[in-house]
Amino acid sequence: MTTKSLFCLLLLSTALPAQTTLTATATQRYFTSIRRNLEASADAMPAEKYSFRLTEGQMTFAEWLLHSAQRNFADCAVLKGETAPESEAQLAVLKNKADVSKALRDSFAYCAAAIEKLDDAKVLASPQTTYSFLHIIVHNNEVYGNIVGYMRVSGIVPPSTAGRGRQGR
Repeated sequence: MTTKSLFCLLLLSTALPAQTTLTATATQRYFTSIRRNLEASADAMPAEKYSFRLTEGQMTFAEWLLHSAQRNFADCAVLKGETAPESEAQLAVLKNKADVSKALRDSFAYCAAAIEKLDDAKVLASPQTTYSFLHIIVHNNEVYGNIVGYMRVSGIVPPSTAGRGRQGR
């Protein structure tokens, strides 16, 4: 999208009454499903695999989930107009499955509460809010794309595949 198109979209969105086409569609089709897939992945991966790396130099499975949680807290804090409740440093010390999984779930709950109060005009009100809203969807899909490899190598069918009834790897 060009800068001119984005500017026109922003102007138009502020002139219209509060609408929720963008936010409702993005939430129902993308946020809810990626939330479900990442939380189910956290549950499916055995605790001893949370320190697993596909290759040296890559993040561990736990680090991927914590990266998702940190970005969720940061982006959704922008949407809420507040300081993130959990910092990257606070999350970085978490290592075990229970703590990492809880942090991920808490971050998605925090985002869900932020999204509940949004409409399209609020999302499009500034480049920061637009970026943050899109980032919680796009970034989490990127994280999921990475951890699927960790799961498959560990013999676990990823939730998105299992949900379609395909049990093959």
